[in-house]
Amino acid sequence: MDIDKIKRIDLHVHTNLSDGELSPKEVIDKAVQNQVSVIAIADHDTLEAYTEELYQYASSKNIKIICAVEISTKIEKLGIHILGYHFDINNQELRNRLFSIRNARHNYLYKVSAILKELGYDINIDKLDKIDAVTKAHIALDIIENMQNEELLLKKFGHIPTKGEFIETVMNEGCPAYVQKEAITPKDAAKLIRKAGGKVVLAHPVAYQYEDNLTDKEILEIVEEIQPDGIEANYIYINRYNQKINDIQKWREVAKANNLMTTIGSDFHNSDGIRPEIGLINEEVILTESEIKEMINKLEN
Repeated sequence: MDIDKIKRIDLHVHTNLSDGELSPKEVIDKAVQNQVSVIAIADHDTLEAYTEELYQYASSKNIKIICAVEISTKIEKLGIHILGYHFDINNQELRNRLFSIRNARHNYLYKVSAILKELGYDINIDKLDKIDAVTKAHIALDIIENMQNEELLLKKFGHIPTKGEFIETVMNEGCPAYVQKEAITPKDAAKLIRKAGGKVVLAHPVAYQYEDNLTDKEILEIVEEIQPDGIEANYIYINRYNQKINDIQKWREVAKANNLMTTIGSDFHNSDGIRPEIGLINEEVILTESEIKEMINKLEN
């Protein structure tokens, strides 16, 4: 593939092997539909999407794949996501640690489900337990889509909340159903990615500002701690009220000031008419061919 002629790239997409809606092949089909030439599937704490069959299918559709993963980490009770790119997907240490993190997710599922049941919510634990990389999003969605919970949700929220609103109100730090998960630190996640030969990127710094109320200084302290190769500056954040926040220029400038590369990601999970689509085709986020070429080169070299 001639990377000088690539028009669209998306380096942060989820599949149904973590908390996305589409299968890996369906992600490739959607990329083709959206005229996206380069895709990175960055599922939470799993590499299961990366099969020989997927690579062959992507090649048949003229789609370039850059392998990726989004590792869930914890720092001082705060959840931070670390993206890894272009690593050895067969690295056993990385795979073993991801398996351990996924097991911790299921331990979390059982603990938080017990509390949610005490709060009066009906939850389908057996169904959720079958999801390899089960997340808060899976759990919240199961609750808000369950008609058995409608009366309680209306009583508590005055409406049926979004999954993000439910998570931030019921499940996060300081909330009634908060459970601390066993987790890796951002620094250790970065080391793990580098040992597997990959590049390290701090995922969506804009989210830590609006979701976790971190200051720019605090976010830069995290950057200093993990020494990433880049930050995911080209990112549209959607808050709990489904409002779009575009701070791309700000984070591009932060990256430049700290000699970091920037990446671009839709963080696509499903088509809900609100959040960015694969390739950010529904957003005013356009990279030049030279910017895309530089991004790919920095990730792969």
